[in-house]
Amino acid sequence: MQETTSKKSLRVLALCSALCVGGTFLPVVIAQSSTDPGFKQDMKNAGHSTKNAAKDTGHAIEHETKKAWHSTKHTTKRATHKATHKTDKGARKVERSTEPQ
Repeated sequence: MQETTSKKSLRVLALCSALCVGGTFLPVVIAQSSTDPGFKQDMKNAGHSTKNAAKDTGHAIEHETKKAWHSTKHTTKRATHKATHKTDKGARKVERSTEPQ
């Protein structure tokens, strides 16, 4: 009988300790939850950040694509004009060499 009484008293002591410790941390938990926006808001913020990052990346890609296109257009135009000039120069040279003297 004495063992059961000591087990009961240990249980009561453990329960009282848990309640006392829990009671001291309760205001801390309540204070934290009132300033924390919560998991849902954290997820919303993460979604907005991801969206903004994707938009920034898209704008950067658009800008670089236009820049590359313009550079290619310019280089192609330059090469075409140079080839035309060299062809005309070669044609004049052939014409001069085939003229009677």
